[in-house]
Amino acid sequence: MPRSIYYLPGHGGRIETGLGEALHSRGFDVVGRETIGEFKKLPFNEQVALIAKDLTASYWHEDDRVIANSFGAYLFLHAQELMQPYIGRVLLLSPIVGEFWNDDTMMGFSPPQAGRLLELATGGTYPAPKHCEIHVGENDWQSNPRNVIELAELLGLAVTVVPDAGHMLGKGYVGAVLDRWLDGSEDVT
Repeated sequence: MPRSIYYLPGHGGRIETGLGEALHSRGFDVVGRETIGEFKKLPFNEQVALIAKDLTASYWHEDDRVIANSFGAYLFLHAQELMQPYIGRVLLLSPIVGEFWNDDTMMGFSPPQAGRLLELATGGTYPAPKHCEIHVGENDWQSNPRNVIELAELLGLAVTVVPDAGHMLGKGYVGAVLDRWLDGSEDVT
């Protein structure tokens, strides 16, 4: 099993902190794209193209692994559109899958190409990764579970809705998922 993982953190995230640190503490080298600095300044399509290029050039083996969180998952899902179905294993945590709005906080977000993923999935033309599991919080207003489930069902991907969790799934939950997933155990959904 490779000892490096391609990681895409959420908006404004670094690969050496948070989830990246948890991966490193488990003995993995963490590579990927931080969603800050020069990368963040690039147009969305260029960000997506760089991720697709990274994966196809250096992480295209059945044993390779990709972990993407929140907006990083949105970037991965759009990069997947530019590739053949990804052949390694993919773990998406609290993925952004399009625009969202929260009436309670009066906050929302419309990412670039907000309807593209659902459009491709509905049309049956999205090249879904071969081995992908998704985890989303039951109370996540940014990664709305209904939207995640709808997209995942269209693509034939496994989704676990985490009871009583929001956008942050919690260290204990994520740690247990990582331990199982990194070990190569079958998906549990």
